[in-house]
Amino acid sequence: MSQLAGIRACVFDAYGTIFDFASAAARCAEIPEDKRAALTSVWRDKQLQYTWLRTLQGRYADFWQVTGEALDFTLDSLGIATPALRDRLMDLYLTLSAFPDVPDTLRRLKEAGFVTAILSNGSPAMLDAAVGSAGLRHMLDAVLSADAVQVFKTHPRVYDYALEQLGVRADQVSFQSSNAWDAYAASAYGMRVVWCNRYSQRRERLPGAPNHEVKSLAELPALLTSPA
Repeated sequence: MSQLAGIRACVFDAYGTIFDFASAAARCAEIPEDKRAALTSVWRDKQLQYTWLRTLQGRYADFWQVTGEALDFTLDSLGIATPALRDRLMDLYLTLSAFPDVPDTLRRLKEAGFVTAILSNGSPAMLDAAVGSAGLRHMLDAVLSADAVQVFKTHPRVYDYALEQLGVRADQVSFQSSNAWDAYAASAYGMRVVWCNRYSQRRERLPGAPNHEVKSLAELPALLTSPA
């Protein structure tokens, strides 16, 4: 595969790309085994739906509130809503596990001279907790939250914000996301995109086209020409 040249910054989505959102339910023994997979799926789906709907409605609330509201819907739908379980799962969401390929990939990119950053819908407090828990602080030059612009991805203002903070052009960014909708949107915006298709998703019928599709972030460094 052809390498991406002229890249200065490697920017990563957080949830599903850097952090495994399924690890919250996986570490919660209080969830009945037969409802664990459904809880993860519905919680994530509702979380994303609420970000998109709130952006369309112009009714922003930070990602912590959205995540809690999505969890409330999920627990109620599964018939397992209790205050204790809600509190436990929200606490666990602050310390999600990083995927195994993440630390070494970030290390290799830093050693090669790339700027490394997260660009996420997550609130600053959520991202700070997750990055610290995973031991990734020293591997990241910036952790950027959509909260700064009060809208969620895929609104162009979120991608604008990343370029402003990092001091780069869109074509100097390699953007990595496991979320197809995010990968395609960043491509349509003008970023170079490596879609980390961890979940074997189908290709979207949306504007944009990722430059590369990989199964693991471990494949990323080989796709980039080191910055001069």
